[in-house]
Amino acid sequence: MQFEPFIIPFNIGLYFILIYAVARSITWFRALSRADKLRLQRGFFGKAFGQSLKEIFLESLIHRKILKSNFRLGYMHMSLAFGWFLLILFGTIEADIFGEAHLNPPYKAIFFKFFNPVHGRMGIEAAYTFLMDLILAFILSGLILAVIKRFYSPVVGMKRTTKLKSLDKVALISLWLIFPSRLLAESFTSGAYGTGSFLTGTIGSALASFLPAIEMAYPFWWLYSLSLGTFFILLPLTRYMHIPTELFLIFARNSGIRTGDQPGAFQEMQIYSCSSCGICIDVCQLNFAAGITNIQSAYLLKGLRNDNDVSEIANNCLMCGRCDEKCPVGIELTPIRMIARRAGDTVKSKSNILQRYFPQRPAVIPARPAISPSYSWLPDTRPAKADVIYFAGCMTHLTPAIKIAMVKILDASGVNYSFIDEDGGACCGRPLMLAGQDREARELINYNSQSIWKSGAKTLVTSCPICYKVFKESYYLDVEVLHHTQFIRRLILDGSVKLNFLRQTVAYHTPCELGRRSGVYDDPKRVLMHVSRLLKTGFEDENSLCCGGSLGNTRISYQEKNKIARDAAAELTKENPDILATACPLCKKTFAGATSTRVADIAEIVAEALVIPGSVKDTSESKTSKIKEPAGIN
Repeated sequence: MQFEPFIIPFNIGLYFILIYAVARSITWFRALSRADKLRLQRGFFGKAFGQSLKEIFLESLIHRKILKSNFRLGYMHMSLAFGWFLLILFGTIEADIFGEAHLNPPYKAIFFKFFNPVHGRMGIEAAYTFLMDLILAFILSGLILAVIKRFYSPVVGMKRTTKLKSLDKVALISLWLIFPSRLLAESFTSGAYGTGSFLTGTIGSALASFLPAIEMAYPFWWLYSLSLGTFFILLPLTRYMHIPTELFLIFARNSGIRTGDQPGAFQEMQIYSCSSCGICIDVCQLNFAAGITNIQSAYLLKGLRNDNDVSEIANNCLMCGRCDEKCPVGIELTPIRMIARRAGDTVKSKSNILQRYFPQRPAVIPARPAISPSYSWLPDTRPAKADVIYFAGCMTHLTPAIKIAMVKILDASGVNYSFIDEDGGACCGRPLMLAGQDREARELINYNSQSIWKSGAKTLVTSCPICYKVFKESYYLDVEVLHHTQFIRRLILDGSVKLNFLRQTVAYHTPCELGRRSGVYDDPKRVLMHVSRLLKTGFEDENSLCCGGSLGNTRISYQEKNKIARDAAAELTKENPDILATACPLCKKTFAGATSTRVADIAEIVAEALVIPGSVKDTSESKTSKIKEPAGIN
């Protein structure tokens, strides 16, 4: 028996998705820039190839990242992905070893039990059948969790799951049917021929005791084939397109390709690599603190895939980066959101993305209003020459205690510095970037760059993480850029300032722009440990909470921002610290109205602990002595 009509749906679906995936990959490759094409070619034949295979195994199959943060959810994904992979791999080996011929067509491995019904009665065949039953049981255990999760997400430790469109539901049902239909088809066949192992053999014997097993098996082989074929055909039209797309994305990313600030093929790869797993929904503070449940990154990417207007979703985001950090696929969610914002307030997003490399497709984006504010009124500054320039930034001027503290620290250190925006100055440009107004931001960047260049300084210090990030990434400066916590730590270590221990407990809040966005985690905590007892909050480093006051969100109300701030402050002060410390003027201002705990910037705390040379408290060693750092957090 070599051919049966029930294999037709499977064959059609399989060859359709293979041809489609290859064609789509070629389209994406052709749409890449010349530089990115060269990166991908070098990566495919270089070290990146091995790195990509390792990542595919660990993240696409094992789901290591999810397993580390949520074992039940990770197990569910791993059992379905890795289990299915093992079923295909060992099924192919089984057909090659125990079948009638070598190098069989795919359907011979998938429907091996149908074409070899007496296989598995004894010896190595029985052992192999046991292995195949074990793999199938592994998959079914995850499938049970997946079905329950759809109706009751806490079973896998999630608060919410994503909403599905109609085609997604059909694809999901077909996916759910694949493995139970295989189980019943193989069980009825095993029951009819007295084969099978602990799973299919046991179920088959039980069913054959009161049902006509041979007659019942055939419809389930049909159902198995139809489920596979339907799922494969629906892949390009649903969220499950992430399965083949993610493989191409991993190779591209490991080859050095990045999103950039313009739409393109790599961005679309990422959009189609989203599995809508819902992890970004669970970690989003707009969801669990403000009750806004329809704007998370999964919905943004779904909107982009489905050619929807995503302007509201794109702009209703704190831009805190919690979802970027937790995304198991590693999608660059914030850059994609920024591109959607730049496209305009009434963007039909997917058309905008595709238009770059499908120029025949008509644009559906209206022309952006020509708004070009002039900054010619800004004075032609001539800053004093100095080794260090201090740039407070707009938000620091609105929280003056921070700049007063920094001036006190700078004066005590004896460094040759200039307070470049002491009397006010131009914004760094980052808020305009977050609003998608890059051209206007560039005017401010050019103005500030001239002022910094004229100072002749070697080091630029700023108190605002927003300013710090934009100075590091968007300015082309021949100076060292430091956040004030980095600079203060340097002053402490080289003995330029001397501090008393304040004997107070402090909980530290890592600002989004300083931590997740800029990678500065250790310096602020090290500074605090010199002057206080630092408590753990459970939201350290990459897991830090946003204060809620983000300039990146242009949609939510003050009341909603305050709900986020109160929730975050409550979590951070559970250990009842004396001070809730932060390293961002905006975070300080936001938290100040959300908690009864004292909120202070690290610069303020250091200024309080400062020993002024020649004062009564000046009993410490010479300021040129090196300082040893504390061992770690209490």
